[in-house]
Amino acid sequence: MIRVGWGFFPLPVPGTAQHAGDMETTTVEPQDQTKPQALSRPVQDRMLGGVAVGIARYLSVDVTVVRIVFAVLAIMGGAGIPLYLAGWLLIPEEGAEQSIASDLIQSLSSRSR
Repeated sequence: MIRVGWGFFPLPVPGTAQHAGDMETTTVEPQDQTKPQALSRPVQDRMLGGVAVGIARYLSVDVTVVRIVFAVLAIMGGAGIPLYLAGWLLIPEEGAEQSIASDLIQSLSSRSR
């Protein structure tokens, strides 16, 4: 056992502690009651296909950040271009029920019947 030095640790005497009184309650308003925004490509405010804007709105980040990520991925190995194209095909346009890829698959499956 190592003793660093002398110390004084006061112990409360039972029965002498003061009660803090009634607890005050406060109501905390929920920050955001809106439902999460669905991932979609907007018709307005887009440069090419709206993929970057749609992802930025879904993640609640600035669209410039998403565009920079796509640009860096495109320059460093070229992964940004196929990812953008996949987003363009798989993310539905605002107001549409299905994406371009699901529309294509549905039309091909209806032709084969």
